[in-house]
Amino acid sequence: MKRYEIRWASLDPAHGAEMAKTRPVVIVSLDILNESLQTVTICPLTSRLQSGWRSRLAVRAGGRDAEIAVDQIRTVSKARLGAKIGDLSDDESAALRRLITEMYGE
Repeated sequence: MKRYEIRWASLDPAHGAEMAKTRPVVIVSLDILNESLQTVTICPLTSRLQSGWRSRLAVRAGGRDAEIAVDQIRTVSKARLGAKIGDLSDDESAALRRLITEMYGE
């Protein structure tokens, strides 16, 4: 499991306004942590597009338009993750790093 991979993940059970069901997610935790821990930090993808939301990053995943929901970032057990779907491009990875830093960094 590597940073910026897109994988299927089972996010149920969800509570409150958390994204639920089995859906694609992007792994955002560092590879050194992914190798050592039984958890990974992910951002879910959604096909419910919210143009103009500053907490979302538009991408193409599995041949479909989607958004990475940085406002739904969370840490999950690796046991929730399934098959790899693909990887973010270098440009998408850089844009995601900038957005996470903007939202949660200094």
